[in-house]
Amino acid sequence: MSNGPDLDLSFNWLPFTPNRDFRREPKILARAKGMFYYDPLGRPIIDGSSGLFAVAAGHGREEITQAVGRQLDELDFAPSFYRGNPPAFLVAEKLAGILPAGLDRVFLVNSGSEAVDTAIKMALLYHRVCGEAQRTLFVSRERAYHGVNFGGLGLSGIVNNRRHFASQLPNVPLLRHTWLAENRFTRGLPQHGGELADDLLRIIATHGAENIAAVFVEPIAGSNSTGR
Repeated sequence: MSNGPDLDLSFNWLPFTPNRDFRREPKILARAKGMFYYDPLGRPIIDGSSGLFAVAAGHGREEITQAVGRQLDELDFAPSFYRGNPPAFLVAEKLAGILPAGLDRVFLVNSGSEAVDTAIKMALLYHRVCGEAQRTLFVSRERAYHGVNFGGLGLSGIVNNRRHFASQLPNVPLLRHTWLAENRFTRGLPQHGGELADDLLRIIATHGAENIAAVFVEPIAGSNSTGR
């Protein structure tokens, strides 16, 4: 795949990528429209993952482009320290309206990694305020992906994400993963694996419920890699 004219690939270091291999055989996405990317030569490439889940509505949607442009003209950025802005409160209200009852407070962040680290801090602070500062243990799941900050890596169940940082991460008990071969291609609630939920009871029995701050579980696995 062509990397386009006069494009120096030596300065930008790509994440989760063998960068030497990439520079030898670059894969460049030059533009996008609808459900396709296009390389610098104009060849279409179907986007089967919505740009890594960020553009579920498709690329280059005119109505979205216009809405973003209007917002940039009106208010491109506003700080959140002791200040607010209408769009933030409006989106929080809409989210609260579609979330289950009781989930009616929204804390806006920039990424999933930041969301997980923020949730860790909130859980620790909540228990401290409630007089249970000993609740510092977090429980996660095998094959889980919770971001690449140190908090998310600590909860990660993907060995390649944490193998070089293991000594720097907290001890997080892991529930067994639920990616069972017998459940493949199952519609709705699968018939197998319900007993895996008992892992949480086993961990509680081992570490004590009074020491657990929170349990992190992906409703839908975002990576689910063995990491071998």
